[in-house]
Amino acid sequence: MITNLLIKTFVKDYKNPERPEVRNNYAMLSGTTGIIANIALFLLKLFTGIFTGAVAIIADAFNNISDAGSSVVTMLGFRMSSKHADKKHPLGHGRMEYITAFIVDIMIMIVGIELFRTAFDKILHPELPQFRPVTLILLGIAILVKLWLFLFYRKIGNTIDSAAIKAAALDSISDTAATSLVFLTTLSAKFWDFPLDGWAALIVSGLIIFAGFKAAKETVDLLLGSAPSQEYVESVYSFIKKYPDVYGVHDLMIHDYGPGRIIITLHAEISEECDFNYAHEVIDILEKDMQEHFGAIVTIHLDPVAVNNEQVNSLKKLAEECMTAVDSSFTLHDFRIVNAESFTTLLFDLCIPVDSRYKDEEAAELVANKIREKNPTFKAVIHPEHPFV
Repeated sequence: MITNLLIKTFVKDYKNPERPEVRNNYAMLSGTTGIIANIALFLLKLFTGIFTGAVAIIADAFNNISDAGSSVVTMLGFRMSSKHADKKHPLGHGRMEYITAFIVDIMIMIVGIELFRTAFDKILHPELPQFRPVTLILLGIAILVKLWLFLFYRKIGNTIDSAAIKAAALDSISDTAATSLVFLTTLSAKFWDFPLDGWAALIVSGLIIFAGFKAAKETVDLLLGSAPSQEYVESVYSFIKKYPDVYGVHDLMIHDYGPGRIIITLHAEISEECDFNYAHEVIDILEKDMQEHFGAIVTIHLDPVAVNNEQVNSLKKLAEECMTAVDSSFTLHDFRIVNAESFTTLLFDLCIPVDSRYKDEEAAELVANKIREKNPTFKAVIHPEHPFV
């Protein structure tokens, strides 16, 4: 309820997060809220830790001030990523958001490592922290605030599909677990005359390091160019199936240049019997419709295919049978034939999964041999390739 109130109050046109200016306002709200909340938690925990002499609470306090710094970096990242395209960066600066998300992840891990050192020293030189009921009350408040921040970040991160804010959500839930652990060890000081403080700080630091590493790995995947989600790929295929003049799709590529900067390229198969101008119009309409639906830059290559040619269809079916006999995960496209007096050439692209046990040339040769076994007058010219989605 508080999250929705903040969004409605500070984000104009909040129902249209796909718009760049609205998305930026969501990010600014996220960053500002994170800074205010984490500075307040830092002061609260620092005062509590000094008051009780509990190093685990002090460690947790400095984790919060690092989170405030992370919010600042995230806000700067959004500012930079929203810059307009220029001559050196014709596709914009969207990946700056991923870079700043990676910086935030590294900051989280550095804080975790420093806390690990402090915790280890506390284990070597243990001291029993002082128990006071007010400490538990303050820690309880901190847990509730961090839990709310997790829900807040998660909602905004999912709404605008932001890697940086999703990383902040992950960090917040690990902080909630860490502070809960500190709460339990502080409570144990009343009933157990054994210094668990250092061990609790050690576990807290481990949780922080793990959260930072996990988020960093996901961000690096985005920077390297990870595969799009299967749901997104299926949505592209499903959308194209609505167009009856398109008989098939292959060579689909989805390039991610940052949120809101997606480029989609593909080959669309149109009957070779179609009038050229009509086929071109079909592709133009499909490109425009996809751009509106997916909010992406779309480029489609037209591939003419023989739809009603019985010989082509029969030989294509034979090639598919030979292909699946080698490996059922293989697919083919761009199939065509060239007839000569003494032999028939079958030409096609063989799509091989990247994790296939076969090398490209080996797979092509095996399929070609299978085709030759069916009929010695068939000659297969196969171009092996890999899918990009």
